[in-house]
Amino acid sequence: MALEQASEQVRSVDAGPVRVLGVAFLLAMTACQMVSGLDARPERFTGAIVALLAACALAFAAAVWGPARAAGAFGGAVLTGYAAEVAGVLTGFPFGDYAYGDVLWPQAGGVPVAVAVAWGGMGLAAYAVAAAVVPVPGWRRIAVGAGALTAWDLFLDPQMVRMGLWTWAEDGPYRGVPLSNYAGWLLVSALVMLVVQRFAGDREPGYGLPALYTVMAVMETIGFLAVFQPPDPLVAAAGGITMGAFAAPAWRRLWQR
Repeated sequence: MALEQASEQVRSVDAGPVRVLGVAFLLAMTACQMVSGLDARPERFTGAIVALLAACALAFAAAVWGPARAAGAFGGAVLTGYAAEVAGVLTGFPFGDYAYGDVLWPQAGGVPVAVAVAWGGMGLAAYAVAAAVVPVPGWRRIAVGAGALTAWDLFLDPQMVRMGLWTWAEDGPYRGVPLSNYAGWLLVSALVMLVVQRFAGDREPGYGLPALYTVMAVMETIGFLAVFQPPDPLVAAAGGITMGAFAAPAWRRLWQR
């Protein structure tokens, strides 16, 4: 018992600096997003933004779950997302028929490493949002987390397609993205949530990861409304409202605790 208490004290003492590090990464990511939105070639900043997203998510997760659990959850989410992307590129399942261009490097198996890392960073953030909404681990939390992560792709896919980072074999009804993509996202996101839940368990979500999710929603909404050329109010509304529908109840629950 004494060892457990001492370990918990050390973990809580170390959490402060780790949270500060998470905030620093979050601010750096936001600044990088702002610069990229004004650049003629925003795709050049994608790798840096994803790296900062991952570092931010890992720092905030380590502050509330501990470093080992945070690393395990992140690694599991990355591997799950990567496996799904490789399957998608090779077979068209579960997202549909698509291919990555040669803009993002390095690549492994036809999939940019940054894409797999992004699954990990936003996977942790979406899980924390779900943990705030659904306090008890289980299938309800997994379902909410899958929805929260898929909501992000209402921004991501239209943005990446317009930047030429990947292409679809056939145009779909949502800015060229087929509906099969979102069915695939729900499936893979549920698997990501299942993996993260195995590591995070019933631990508190904290405030950092929901903040990361919220900042991403706000930045993408502003980007599609006023920064990206041409602006796209439809994507701004679809992504902003949907991500907001998950972020708002999460913050309400967190503030009530």
